[in-house]
Amino acid sequence: MSDISQAPNNIWEPAKSYLATPWTITVVVPVLVAFLDPDNFWIIVTFAFNAFLSTLPYIVFAVLLIAGLKAAGAEAVIARAFQGRENRMIVLAALFGGLAPFCSCEVIPFIAGLLALGAPLSAVMAFWLSSPLIDPPTLLITAAALGWPFAIGKAVAAVALGLFGGYVVKLLKGQGQFAQPLRVYQQSGCGCGPNPFDGKPEWQFWQHAERRATFKHEFLVNAGFLVKWLALAYVLEALLVTYVPASAIAGLVGGEGIVPIAIAALVGMPAYLNSYIAPPLLAGLIEQGMSNGAAMAFMVSGAISSIPAMAAVWSLVKRQVFFSYIGLGVSGAIISGMIFQLFV
Repeated sequence: MSDISQAPNNIWEPAKSYLATPWTITVVVPVLVAFLDPDNFWIIVTFAFNAFLSTLPYIVFAVLLIAGLKAAGAEAVIARAFQGRENRMIVLAALFGGLAPFCSCEVIPFIAGLLALGAPLSAVMAFWLSSPLIDPPTLLITAAALGWPFAIGKAVAAVALGLFGGYVVKLLKGQGQFAQPLRVYQQSGCGCGPNPFDGKPEWQFWQHAERRATFKHEFLVNAGFLVKWLALAYVLEALLVTYVPASAIAGLVGGEGIVPIAIAALVGMPAYLNSYIAPPLLAGLIEQGMSNGAAMAFMVSGAISSIPAMAAVWSLVKRQVFFSYIGLGVSGAIISGMIFQLFV
């Protein structure tokens, strides 16, 4: 009897996992529009399709770049930023944070090992704050959706925020704070394979069969990931531009001053999805009246407070360090938005 009762769950399990993907929303949304508002169906489909095509060259280049970095083992270079004097480590950690081509679960054993071996929390915080904000694919996707001023501005904000957070933590440590930052940590497998920070990078990776296999795997995985999320992003952007009144957006996060920027930074924390879907959505919001400074604050705050970024911090450090990370991220987002508003 128990076997019969469990059979329906087993039958539906693959269907549930398949339907619980961004592709479901990407397909269902136009279908619903076709039934509920057929006059706007082709407008939304055409908008999303053309926007995706305009981004396609950036997607191809980004996927090739990240696959090449992973195949070469470029992550090994990042660990060298945490050697030497503390000031040097803070600067290099902030700079390299935006270049690390690894998944969120790989950050956990890497940072845990650094803290356990005595790497200063200031350098770790600089890396943690800059790493979620920018990487090669994010830079290209942001440029495609919002233009190079936004992409460069976000990259500069990532490094500046890393430096800001690193030196604030260094100052607080000098006053006796963060004496024991690390939780008790037991490393466990996360499905990412061996530690990517072991060994040396091999830039001519195509000469090795194993690294060529890594390149192929990373290319396919990242291409599928980017296409999946960007297709959803452009469908949502089409809905936003079509149905959300411009006056509503402009009234909330439009105009000059710190208030719209602060609102965008606070809203960005719970509303942010990921660094690939956010730029197209922000393009739609800007078209509807969102200010440039508010858009930058939304991107910075949202990336730092994303679930993978916060989970990596929470799993390793005590609450005092975790809330310092959030506070530095949100305040840095507001400052970044204000500065960006002045120059763009």
